[in-house]
Amino acid sequence: MLSLYQFPHSHYCEKVRWALAYKKLAHNVINLLPGVHSLTTRKFSSSSSLPILLHDGQVVQNSADIISYLDEHFPDQMLTPSNAADKQVALAWEAFADKSIGIPVRILCYHTLLQHPDLLIPMMAEKGPWYSRFLLKLMYPKLDIKMRELMGINEASAQTALIELDAALAKLTQAHTASRFLVGGQFSRADLSVAALLSPLCKTITYPEPLNTLISQRSNALAFVYDDYRDYRL
Repeated sequence: MLSLYQFPHSHYCEKVRWALAYKKLAHNVINLLPGVHSLTTRKFSSSSSLPILLHDGQVVQNSADIISYLDEHFPDQMLTPSNAADKQVALAWEAFADKSIGIPVRILCYHTLLQHPDLLIPMMAEKGPWYSRFLLKLMYPKLDIKMRELMGINEASAQTALIELDAALAKLTQAHTASRFLVGGQFSRADLSVAALLSPLCKTITYPEPLNTLISQRSNALAFVYDDYRDYRL
């Protein structure tokens, strides 16, 4: 049985959730709480980063490695192109998304949301143990400081992240003028990675300012994310 250890609110974990759903693979989901998740992850890895996939005694960490593992062991509904050249392009797009989309989106979202624990705590506690909200409220002052330190979240980094996000969206807009898909004329891990990592900017909720305006001003550039979710997030 496949077991996914994750944060429900994480867009990197969303990459793996999407891959599992796309492949229609039965799996267990274990939701962990930020700040205390390392008590669980240390059983499997020296790194506390999520997602982690367990399968038949194998421990796979990192969303890109997990997608590769799933394609290797469950080849139905392949996300990695079979053509060698297309495969390299898809992996390059995914690496670009992980660095140039995932990180800026994380900084921009948390830069605003960490100032609003009334909104962030329920997101972090989603589908967790019954005591999740209570524990996160107790931990929040220290968790806020720790997250800002670990992720380098501050006013300057948020400004840099916005520049990086806009550059990434411009690159995607240009790529999508040639084809709906980034590689090989069909949906692949490249499209999945980009859409999943942009998904926090495409929620139905209304975020506090300045995040809400930031998203609204980029609605046209984000339109393809909704299309990919509608057509391929099975």
